[in-house]
Amino acid sequence: MAATALLRGAAPGRGGTAWRWWLRAAPRCRLAHSFRSPGGDPTAAATWACFRLDGRTLLRVRGPDAAPFLLGLLTNELPLPGPAARGAPPLARAGYAHFLNVQGRTLYDVILYGLQEHSEEVSGFLLECDSSVQGALQKHLALYRIRRKVTVEPHPELRVWAVLPSSPEACGNAPLQESAGAAAILIRDPRTACMGWRLLTQDEGPALVSGGRLGDLWDYHQHRYLQGVPEGVGDLPPGVALPLESNLAFMNGVSFTKGCYIGQELTARTHHMGVIRKRLFPVRFLDPLPASGITPGATVLTASGQTVGKFRAGQGNVGLALLWSEKIKGPLHIRASEGVQVALAASVPDWWPTVSK
Repeated sequence: MAATALLRGAAPGRGGTAWRWWLRAAPRCRLAHSFRSPGGDPTAAATWACFRLDGRTLLRVRGPDAAPFLLGLLTNELPLPGPAARGAPPLARAGYAHFLNVQGRTLYDVILYGLQEHSEEVSGFLLECDSSVQGALQKHLALYRIRRKVTVEPHPELRVWAVLPSSPEACGNAPLQESAGAAAILIRDPRTACMGWRLLTQDEGPALVSGGRLGDLWDYHQHRYLQGVPEGVGDLPPGVALPLESNLAFMNGVSFTKGCYIGQELTARTHHMGVIRKRLFPVRFLDPLPASGITPGATVLTASGQTVGKFRAGQGNVGLALLWSEKIKGPLHIRASEGVQVALAASVPDWWPTVSK
């Protein structure tokens, strides 16, 4: 089967600092149903890091009205299953989108997986979301379901994993092949190539690919913050974050040609005006942090004391901040709770469109 083309053609983050994270020592092991490229050498020494994302969970949405139901709520088109060879299961597809409130602000960020239900002639979907808001998202869907023939239920049978190469060369030396089955789904992350792959598996043990190692979750979030990719309610506070300021368009998460959806008016108007003055930027702290860390929402200032934006969330010395784009190049700092001034630097990720840099 030919791999489904889900990402831009650009190579993922080559040469950038985001790849320079170290994997904690962990025993190497393989699944009996590991994923390899056709004709690939199973003994290849390429290393893949597999991160179990307990902070992410799945909801299953299925039924004859599942597709039109979700289309009226999501910012993006649906990832419908692709064609498959005779006798083979249909290819899964993945997409990224936000659920918005009526004011056009983000409620929940989701990765959608489109699957062909074997017992039905209609498609079903898995919605990957932040584990802490699974119940709230389920209630949100129930609010708009009305009389539609749709079933929404948790899907704990599959766990969510992220798969990243330990170096840029690993992608070319031992490329993975997209695959979908009853026990596991391996698919490219639809947001950006630098986020690697998503693996959904029902296995309790470490779900690793051939040549893979168990990765430390700290490394995954460090990589994500360095690349400026928000994920979950900590990075995208419900009812606060605006989708285009959160770089939803850069992450292939919005369609400006689809039909109406909840919260579309503000998003479409902002897009057609063509001016987005603030964006969520990756930031790195240049000074030691106070013991209490940096409080989410802390004001980011210029050397002259002018407000540039607010710190959103982070881990260690990296994170995300919502900043005025025209003011990110000069020296910036945050006044921490203990009165300590902490310098930071904002950057523009390599994977962003050139016109935005």
